[in-house]
Amino acid sequence: MSVLLGVLFHFIGGFASGSFYISFRGVKKWAWESYWIVGGLFSWLFVPPLAAVLTVPGFADLIRGAEGGTFWWTYFMGVLWGIGGLTYGLGIRFLGMSLGNSVILGYCAAFGSLIPSIYYNSFPEAGKVSIAQMIGSEGGRMVLLGVAVCLLGIFICGRAGMMKEKELPEEDKKKSVAEFSLIKGLIVATISGILSACFNFGIEAGKPMAVAAVQAGFNPLFQNNVTYVVLLWGGLTTNLIWCVILNFKNKTFSDYLNKTTPLASNYFFSALAGTLWFLQFFFYGMGESKLGNGASSWILHMAFIIFVSNMWGIALKEWKGVRRKTLLTITAGILTIVASVLLVGYGNSLSMEIQ
Repeated sequence: MSVLLGVLFHFIGGFASGSFYISFRGVKKWAWESYWIVGGLFSWLFVPPLAAVLTVPGFADLIRGAEGGTFWWTYFMGVLWGIGGLTYGLGIRFLGMSLGNSVILGYCAAFGSLIPSIYYNSFPEAGKVSIAQMIGSEGGRMVLLGVAVCLLGIFICGRAGMMKEKELPEEDKKKSVAEFSLIKGLIVATISGILSACFNFGIEAGKPMAVAAVQAGFNPLFQNNVTYVVLLWGGLTTNLIWCVILNFKNKTFSDYLNKTTPLASNYFFSALAGTLWFLQFFFYGMGESKLGNGASSWILHMAFIIFVSNMWGIALKEWKGVRRKTLLTITAGILTIVASVLLVGYGNSLSMEIQ
């Protein structure tokens, strides 16, 4: 039952993540940087402490009591993840829900499993698996195989995107993805996928705060809500700086008070997107507490997001008008990434058995 609940929580979180960007489609006549940072304020500043105070009252004392290294490593991983989150928005903007999420989350799934093990190879810690140990174990080698398969899936998805770009007239591409740009999109999606994986390590870095919450008597289901507050401060730092720069550069500060735009609905849809985004990790933390394996939880989370986002891509007709061969290619790429996710999850389960 615990495992089933864990899977259910991850599905809910994956649905929230795979769906949040849809809300931004309701924003009208605002620049990207304007609605992105309004949504981000809800994702990274307003909602996380609200969730923490409701589930872990006194969370601020736990943060103050954390060691400096725990706090700053968690925050720093949040800063790196923030760059990934920032470029995620750009990746979806240039590639669309289906192709963008497949590429970004494929990288994210692969590197999210590798970054902690690479770190623990240089800074060993009891109970943590290093990259050397992965290479030396059956489960670890299965994880590395899954990463290789994931990169193959990304290549196939990229190939499908190139086929789409050649086949569709410019006006048709713009109908489904207004700012479609394959090369630009693949570049930012690669950066996003790699750096977004730092969120997983941020959770690992902040684990002492989560443990302290459990030791203080709070429900283990919500232990990561303390870590999220610090981790998302890092993400807020990166995104706020960049969006303010764009506001200056593009002279879009007027968006926030421009009465010629539907201000109420723009703020509503931006806030909705930001809240949905945070809910993915609210439920992710609950799922991880049930499954007890951070790496496998991360992979499962990515798999559900890839599935949901591609269902949205189909619903939004992002691949309408392409040849059957192109549809088969993107389908093969998505299935390859999902297969890689399953390989990594299986590899992690073998590692758990060995431990």
